[in-house]
Amino acid sequence: MTSPRGSAAAMARAVAAGHVTATEGVRAALARIQQHDPQLRAFVEVWPERALAAAAAIDRRRDAGEHLGPLAGVPVAIKDNLLLAGERASAGSRMLETFRAPYTASAVQRLLAADAIVIGRTNMDEFGMGSTTETSAFGPTRNPFDANLVPGGSSGGSAAAVAADFCPLALGSDTGGSVRQPAAFCGVTGLKPTWGRVSRRGLVAYASSLDCVGAIARTAEDLALWLDTAAGQDPGDATSLPATPPVVTQLAAANDLRGLRIGLPWELNGPGLDDEVAAATDALGAAAREHGAELVGVSLPTVAHAVAAYYLIATAEAASNLARYDGVRYGLRRSGASRLEAMTTASRSAGFGEEVQLRILLGTFASSYGYEAQFHGAAQRVRARLAADFAAAFAHCDVLLSPTSPVPPFPLGSRRDDPLAMWLCDALTVPASLAGLPALSQPWGATADGRPLGSTWTAPAGREDLVLRVAHVLQRHSDHHLRRPLP
Repeated sequence: MTSPRGSAAAMARAVAAGHVTATEGVRAALARIQQHDPQLRAFVEVWPERALAAAAAIDRRRDAGEHLGPLAGVPVAIKDNLLLAGERASAGSRMLETFRAPYTASAVQRLLAADAIVIGRTNMDEFGMGSTTETSAFGPTRNPFDANLVPGGSSGGSAAAVAADFCPLALGSDTGGSVRQPAAFCGVTGLKPTWGRVSRRGLVAYASSLDCVGAIARTAEDLALWLDTAAGQDPGDATSLPATPPVVTQLAAANDLRGLRIGLPWELNGPGLDDEVAAATDALGAAAREHGAELVGVSLPTVAHAVAAYYLIATAEAASNLARYDGVRYGLRRSGASRLEAMTTASRSAGFGEEVQLRILLGTFASSYGYEAQFHGAAQRVRARLAADFAAAFAHCDVLLSPTSPVPPFPLGSRRDDPLAMWLCDALTVPASLAGLPALSQPWGATADGRPLGSTWTAPAGREDLVLRVAHVLQRHSDHHLRRPLP
């Protein structure tokens, strides 16, 4: 159990039982990162001294007979937009490349309180704006299954780190699919909780009414373990929700899917899908039925407008959130200009990449005087109707099943010059984001040439236990989530 290839749950049990030391686990993770990450670039920065010091402290506590947390000794990576006091957090942007966090994000603090060991920060699309981890100011991350493919985004570094067995658990953020889509592309499991279930304090903001802290692991059990430590109200985030009963204990008794009704929304499972993607989701549905679930057809009519609504709402909020990075209050400053306006323009032009600039411009226009009702207001009405569609669908089923992405992982650079094609990659993930619902992507199947495929379970607000249960049961009887790209 000295290898990071084990699950987080198994590793924590081994450390607590004394079968392995936390130091041995961290050293194994660091050695693997050193061996493989120069090619993949999942990490922006690794913190070996910090991680080894934390591991040594855990080993001393165990030797002294002290109680250890549920993630004791587990190496964990955090996305580059989550703060850890004293360390850099750049959100994949030149605008923040020298910024050091003055405090620790609540989601990270709860990891530390559970005795997890943070080993580094992972690469991401700049400010979370992208679906491929190619917009990072520090270069792209590559897919561990094929270095010529994108790993998905924006949490591509976290997904690649788990897929490559650098760590069994990694934190990401999900605004419109940024945990689920890279999890699918990298053959691992990713959870976006209900909006507000996990505190956003210390998460660099993109679109505040959509942003969620999520996690990526191999197994649903590991994600349940993480959620039980991370969820709950936080005085630092007024939108955070009260804790719900632990999920891990519920999974222990989950042996089948009898009594579960699975809805198949035809708008998310119909035309426009890659044939192999559609076949993999059909196969997952069939597997669920074999274990006792009932499949029913449902409809989400407003889904056709979800991508347009999402990009109007998300970019409007991004334009507002990123206005603070003006070279005076926050962020990179380009000196030499004689006037404030020129200095601000030079600073923002140098600090923000093209994708971020494009979204700021779109969001500023969508929310500007004279156009707000026509664009942003209309998008908010679509959002409300979509939430009503989900509520109507859940009157007939417990969870929904759909593909995570309409296409399999694609080559690096193949969509960089076509923003619309890139944004349409989010067509199947943004509906749950707009409605604030929990959703989990699990790997199931592969293309003929070996590219991973994933499908998503979506549940009513607050019912993470449902998506974790169905994924856990299916993973107990399959090995799709155990497929590994590297020796």
